[in-house]
Amino acid sequence: MSLSRHVESLTSDHLPSYIYDLAALREHVAAVRAALPERVELYYAAKANPESRILAALRGSVDGYEVSSGGELAHVRAGVPDAPLAFGGPGKTPAEIADALRLGVHRWHVESEHELRMLAELANGPVDVLLRANLPVASGSLDSVALAMGGRPTPFGLDPARVADCLRLLAEPGYERLRLRGIHAHLASGLAASAQLAVAEQVVEWSMELAAAHGVEFTEVNVGGGMAVDYRDPDARFDWTAFGTGLRALLDRHPGLTLRIEPGRALTAYCGWYATEVLDVKQSHGEDFAVLRGGTHHLRTPATRGHDQPFAVTPVADWPHPWPRPAVTTGRVTLSGQLCTPKDVLAHQAPVDRLRAADRVVFAMAGAYAWNISHHEFLMHPRPAFHFLDADEG
Repeated sequence: MSLSRHVESLTSDHLPSYIYDLAALREHVAAVRAALPERVELYYAAKANPESRILAALRGSVDGYEVSSGGELAHVRAGVPDAPLAFGGPGKTPAEIADALRLGVHRWHVESEHELRMLAELANGPVDVLLRANLPVASGSLDSVALAMGGRPTPFGLDPARVADCLRLLAEPGYERLRLRGIHAHLASGLAASAQLAVAEQVVEWSMELAAAHGVEFTEVNVGGGMAVDYRDPDARFDWTAFGTGLRALLDRHPGLTLRIEPGRALTAYCGWYATEVLDVKQSHGEDFAVLRGGTHHLRTPATRGHDQPFAVTPVADWPHPWPRPAVTTGRVTLSGQLCTPKDVLAHQAPVDRLRAADRVVFAMAGAYAWNISHHEFLMHPRPAFHFLDADEG
């Protein structure tokens, strides 16, 4: 069933709903995989969307999954039991480290000397580690990004000066079980392909120089995720072909090196929609507002990023009431939710040809950082339904 037909088939009792197109997701990720060189491993950052059906749909196209908490670790391990896992993120607790060791985490992104010491103390067998470094980058490289995770003072990763201290620590007695594989550096989110490639080149060259200076061998460098997703222009996709071509040239300069990337949003954002209905339309100080069933307690992304979520209107002909049907009169409308806060807005003064109470509104690009980052319990409205479209299931 197509997305539009599925939305039309839903009753008000089944709205709001998240709808995920798993066939489209597999097709998109297969194209990403095909654009990447052989020595680039593709991991999915589960934090973007940890729905179990999403995780399972990705299994055939990704090399593994990146998790950033004990809860994510247990959830992903249960959803894709055989998949390689990388454990990252700051503030790992001793209990989380112990659980991750028991569950056979594939790679560790070590955030600090303290974490390195805890890992060495708890490990009872070989553990593969990458040191997460908050590297300096060329001036201007991260100036326009939506979210900077490094290249400036942040709580993420090791200061460059401390990386050398960790290398010396790893050479000491008691650290034999920790096998150093290389460097991890996720520095920003929201980079276009050319900027992402420039940062990746800086990370790799810095890592190789560090290895040479300390007489160690790095076989892996993880350059993170953060590939740009443009909510203002859904057709402006990250250029995976150009990015893959650039990574191939970079790898040609470093035989024997494996690169790893960890996109999340750029893999799943386009396969999800948030469908709801208009409860009311009203005018205030000359502007039209449509009050929707649901809101940012279901889809928090536009509020957190300060953008308008792209949407389409599905008209509904039926109006069962004897009074006039409220409708937009100005040609522009703010789409707000049911919460008692002016911040509960999904799109501001967006142009519409027609929008009336009882019409459906379908928000695109809702496949990542949507339901899972939203404040579900505020005002205790009902939770949305979840639907998965899959051509493989007929």
